[in-house]
Amino acid sequence: MKNGRRDGQQAEDLMQHPGHLMRRAVQVMNLLWDEEVSRTITSPQFAALNALYAEPNLDQRTLGRRISLDRSTMAEVVSRLCDRGLIRTERDQRDGRRKTITLTARGLRAVQHLIPRTHAMTDRLVGPLQAGERGELLRLLTEVVRANERR
Repeated sequence: MKNGRRDGQQAEDLMQHPGHLMRRAVQVMNLLWDEEVSRTITSPQFAALNALYAEPNLDQRTLGRRISLDRSTMAEVVSRLCDRGLIRTERDQRDGRRKTITLTARGLRAVQHLIPRTHAMTDRLVGPLQAGERGELLRLLTEVVRANERR
């Protein structure tokens, strides 16, 4: 009997499974987010604020596409950010069926405060890697995401 199993199979080494390691990396990132960036604004909420900082007056559907969130998650993010006074929605003057989303003054201050903090979090997250390895990690993660988004 190998490893105490009657079927002779060995348990998987999860440190050889990319999915397991990605899940663990997300856990680490979430911990660092709380420590370095914010305990009150989540990473998806920051993504929405940052997208609106880069491109004001987006509708909810476009904002969701920009930050890769599904409709229901995007609706929740918008609701929470509105409740906190960080964004506001308005009817589009050209198309009354469309609502646009913009940062409030409070939201603008928040995103400007959080951007440097996200850099500090990223520095801690990838700190063990050399500069070239950081670039390679970004390239590989981008390729994995793009390949699987096409499906």
